[in-house]
Amino acid sequence: MIIAENTGGPGESVASAEDGASTLQCFDVVIVGAGLSGIGAAVHLQRDCPGHRFALLEQRESLGGTWDLFRYPGVRSDSDMQTLGFGFKPWEAEKSIADGPSILRYLQEAADQFDVRRHIQFGRRLASANWCSERARWQLKVELTETGECLYYEAQFLLMCSGYYRYDSAHQPDFPGRDSFSGTWVHPQFWPDSLDYSGKRVAVIGSGATAMTVVPTMAETANKVILVQRSPTYVISMPSVDGFARLLARWLPATWAYGLTRWRNTARQQFSYWCTRVMPGLMKRFLIASVRREIGDVVDVDKHFVPAYGPWDQRLCLIPDDDLFKVIRAGKVDVVTDDIDRIRPEGIAMKSGERIDADIIVSATGLELVNLGGAVFTVDGSPIDFANEWTYKGVMCSNVPNMVQIFGYINASWTLRSDLIATWTCRLLNHMESTGADTAIPRCPDRVAKSMPRRWWIDDFSAGYMQRALPAFPKQGDRAPWINPQTYRADRQLLLRGELADGALHFERRGPSTSQSAPGAFGAFG
Repeated sequence: MIIAENTGGPGESVASAEDGASTLQCFDVVIVGAGLSGIGAAVHLQRDCPGHRFALLEQRESLGGTWDLFRYPGVRSDSDMQTLGFGFKPWEAEKSIADGPSILRYLQEAADQFDVRRHIQFGRRLASANWCSERARWQLKVELTETGECLYYEAQFLLMCSGYYRYDSAHQPDFPGRDSFSGTWVHPQFWPDSLDYSGKRVAVIGSGATAMTVVPTMAETANKVILVQRSPTYVISMPSVDGFARLLARWLPATWAYGLTRWRNTARQQFSYWCTRVMPGLMKRFLIASVRREIGDVVDVDKHFVPAYGPWDQRLCLIPDDDLFKVIRAGKVDVVTDDIDRIRPEGIAMKSGERIDADIIVSATGLELVNLGGAVFTVDGSPIDFANEWTYKGVMCSNVPNMVQIFGYINASWTLRSDLIATWTCRLLNHMESTGADTAIPRCPDRVAKSMPRRWWIDDFSAGYMQRALPAFPKQGDRAPWINPQTYRADRQLLLRGELADGALHFERRGPSTSQSAPGAFGAFG
């Protein structure tokens, strides 16, 4: 791609030589995605790197990401909002396990409170990004989602906050006979606003967090809901209102109460996960015993709620206020655990021979993951094969300059890690500015690479949606900084206390032949 010289400061637009009708928009930092991670990153940038010009590119026409996209019945968090919320903005609503609309309002409030909205460019999808070594800049091709028209951007630093699943498609197994079903078939990711399920028989296929959310909500008005699962999932119940948080809120300023609750809940999450790693048998007995106390002998707990894997080998499903257990005890929900043989006009035929009649089938069968929003990445025109690279602290990729990916926790609240990564990114940007470096690139020496096992980017996590995507992600080794711990304590050590100039992250500066002076945090874009 041919990029015209910039005659203005960062953030200004100049003509592009590739398309006379287009303009080149230049920024210090481009953030991709205006969801939970992108909004948080923007606030960190404004606070900790105030001299940097940045833009957020959001492919949809509204902010919020997941919490604006998903509209299925009962959509909610599966983490407490004291840890899923931002570190810089207290969650003050009564319920800690919050519904989707409340979370979306929280994100909109944050965007307005911290003046982020003016930086967001909606309806723009990153199609490709090329790192130009000569200019030490990312050259971005961005599509307008409404028209397909291409715009061109240039940025010194790229901050990917696009999440990890496709917005335009979802995982849908090829069930034999699906086209013969005479009722309504729906996937939660594309929930129709007009769907009326009151008085209907509903079969929900799936055993993950979405199924566990949809089932009790639909059971309130449906005639009958049948949860159809191939295998059980660990479930754990907790109150939607955090009594500790509400008590503190009565006596302390909001920021103090929020901070203390966030610290306590983070410690509790980490301790619970640690217990599943060091004493999985004991934790399994504890989780199953909790289910038995809630359900009693209404269903066969061993068949329907005892997984074949260990706790946190896949994500635990959170049940707020025992809602799933209550509707099962009330007879509003049946549970069927078996393989599906085929879909028939009247419903579902199981391998055991059982037949499930349904007016509506909800296929809560999971997400379709994508790395870095599905954009094409190159360095000086050569494609980047992320699968053959190493992750650097779980935030950068070997041999890929000036790009950070924000990816939260799969075993705790997402935002705990996204906050850490945004903080580290600001440290990196300020270090580059203070030292005059315009490039930061992780390099793994051959002798180190040859001595390390190539482990999955997310290790020790057997969930199908993750296993389907991991082959496309960078690998991790067995020693820092070539690891992706997915542990809050280890990440704090790596990202907050670790040295930036650690010998693995190399800082470079363009020579005088290509460098020109101009205003802005990183110097010239010329």
